[in-house]
Amino acid sequence: MNGKDNTPRPAGNPARAGEVAEELAARFLAARGLSVLQRNFRCRGGEVDLICSDGQTLVFVEVRLRRNASYGGAGASITRAKQRRIILAAEHYLSARSGSECDCRFDCILLDGLSTNAIEWIRDAFSAP
Repeated sequence: MNGKDNTPRPAGNPARAGEVAEELAARFLAARGLSVLQRNFRCRGGEVDLICSDGQTLVFVEVRLRRNASYGGAGASITRAKQRRIILAAEHYLSARSGSECDCRFDCILLDGLSTNAIEWIRDAFSAP
């Protein structure tokens, strides 16, 4: 690397900023040995930003970007209701996989800016009830 941050800068578009954050997260996780299987899995009532494999473990990843900590930062934005929607989407994803059982976990990638230097990875951030 050349020491520069080559992250694309979205021009004030929150949806585009979210896409850039998810791309940063996917690259970050891939560099640490995870394989991205699917992005933006949606079902009625829920969504998972990234679905990855970490060896034999299926990892459901929530990516959160907050550029302003006045509302509590990226981690504070993952409420219990948001966790339930992620778990619901994960259950739908798993039910569509025919008969294959595997270990699962829920990770969070928190970004306080659109830079690889602003990433915090929380493994096993929450669990299904």
